[in-house]
Amino acid sequence: MQDLSVAFTRYRKYIFYLLAIYVLGWGFTAYQTIFLGLILGTVGSFYILFSLVRKDKQFSKAFQEGRKIRSLGTMSRMAVAGLAVLVVVEFPDKFHLGSMVLGLMTSYFVIMIDFFFQHIRK
Repeated sequence: MQDLSVAFTRYRKYIFYLLAIYVLGWGFTAYQTIFLGLILGTVGSFYILFSLVRKDKQFSKAFQEGRKIRSLGTMSRMAVAGLAVLVVVEFPDKFHLGSMVLGLMTSYFVIMIDFFFQHIRK
């Protein structure tokens, strides 16, 4: 199994490309609420992925040292998703709820697509 930090650099690059496309879509189309929802969800998804990678590093280090770790931060990652929903509910004229939910799933889509391409490559 490959190192998660190596895969994370690829995921980060793909997510930043998607964010650039979303910003262009927000700036040049009439679907600004949809693209703002995608941007908000994708930023939240990226933070969730970043947090998971960071906790994985801490878990691996603690395991090698023989220590225990309290949690992998599930509640903080769920709080990010909840915060994104609160922002959308507070500003429904600026953000689209469905696109924000799709944006929250972006990192999982990126991981699945990257796994598919890495599997084909090998």
